[in-house]
Amino acid sequence: MEPIILASASPRRQEILKLLNIPFKVIIPDIDEVAPEGMLPEKVPEYLAAKKVDAVARSLPTGSELPWILSADTVIILDGKIYGKPESQEDAVEYLKTLQGKTHKAVTGIALYNGNLHYVSTRTSVTKVTFAPMSQEEIDWYIGTGDWHGAAGAYRIQGLASCFIKKIDGTNSSVVGLPIFELYDMLKEQGYSILD
Repeated sequence: MEPIILASASPRRQEILKLLNIPFKVIIPDIDEVAPEGMLPEKVPEYLAAKKVDAVARSLPTGSELPWILSADTVIILDGKIYGKPESQEDAVEYLKTLQGKTHKAVTGIALYNGNLHYVSTRTSVTKVTFAPMSQEEIDWYIGTGDWHGAAGAYRIQGLASCFIKKIDGTNSSVVGLPIFELYDMLKEQGYSILD
């Protein structure tokens, strides 16, 4: 299998590529993760994923063969508002207070650059996640674990937050940050086989 450049620092995305036995190396894109004013929240992750792929492609030495480049971006959306990664513990507490007892959308956009075809394909995966009502004590306990650091919406579905997740309508890997079905389908469509 040809190696893929993963345009992401996310250990979870790396774990998914390892699970699929896809050889990869990480190049972290240098971009401002800001979407254009007025863009629909559901469109933001796909836009940012494509922007990350473009930034990595531009960072490679001139004249070098551009290989496969993969990126993803995940946001949490509730009532039309995006909840990204909290910047502080206070933000994390507020996010969880807002999400508890409600159903929100975890939206992950993927961008895949095919160096052979000089083509970028993109997809979006949407999963609905329902949090059970949480007491202040439960929120404080979860925040105290530190599991929220660097996670969109201040929680990791594959971590301790699963204690409070009542229902998932969609795929777990999408909420983790790299939807496996969509990734496999995109690779297959582009002639990249993981079955070898």
